[in-house]
Amino acid sequence: MAKSPSLGIGIIGAGLVGPVLGLALAGAGHAIVGIAAVSERNRDRARAMLPEVPILEIPDLVERSELVILAIPESEIASLVAGLAATGAWQPGQLVLHTAPGLGYSVLAPALAAGAIPLAVHPAMVFTGTSLDLYRLRESYCAVAAPTPVLPIAQALVVEMGAEPIIIAEEDRAAYAEAVATATSFSASIVGQAVDLLAGLGIESPGAVIAPLVRSAVETALANATADTIDLSSLEVTDPEELS
Repeated sequence: MAKSPSLGIGIIGAGLVGPVLGLALAGAGHAIVGIAAVSERNRDRARAMLPEVPILEIPDLVERSELVILAIPESEIASLVAGLAATGAWQPGQLVLHTAPGLGYSVLAPALAAGAIPLAVHPAMVFTGTSLDLYRLRESYCAVAAPTPVLPIAQALVVEMGAEPIIIAEEDRAAYAEAVATATSFSASIVGQAVDLLAGLGIESPGAVIAPLVRSAVETALANATADTIDLSSLEVTDPEELS
C-alpha cells in the first residue's frame, strides 16, 4: 500500500486517543500543526505528550490543517462538524477523520458538502493516554469507513500508525460498536471482581497475581472461538471512544 504524502495534522480533542494518534502519525513523517483542548487536564496531557505542538483554537487549527482528527466524544461530533460547516471552516480536499466506533463517515456529511474528504477510523483498543499506547496500537486493528474512492486513504493512514485496517460498512458500525463495548466493559467488570475477591483474602498485589491467568484465559478463548462467535471471514481485511 502506497505511503500517503506528508500532511499537516490538526487534532481536536486531547483526551486519551487524540495525542496518541498524533504521535503515531508524526512517527510516520507527518507534521502536527496544532491541538485543540478545552479542559486544563487535557491541556496538560497535550503538553506532556506533544510538548512542541501549539494548543490552538478550533477555527485556527482547522484553517491550518490538511488532516483534521476529531478525537472527541461520539455525541459531540455531529454538532461540531455542522457548526464548522456553517462558518465555512472546512476546505476542499481537506481530510476529516473521526475516531468514534459507532459512527461511519456519514456523520461528516456537512464537511463533505464543503469538499472535504470524510474518514471514520476507530482503533479497537483501550487507550491509557500514554506512550505505551503506541506499542499497543501496533498490535491492534482499526475499523475504517469512507467513500469507496477515498477508502485507500483511510487504510494508508492506519498502516502508517502501525495498525491493521479492517473495513466496517456504514450499516454495520452500530453492531461493531456494541461488540467493542461488550468486550471492554465485560473484561473490566470480571477482572475487577476477581481482583476484589483476592484482595479480600489478604493477597498482596492481586492484579499482578491474576494477570497471567486473565491473559492466558483470553488467549485460549480467542484461539478456540468458533466461526459463529468471531467470524472475521465476513469482514473485509486489507493488507495490512474517545474519553473527554
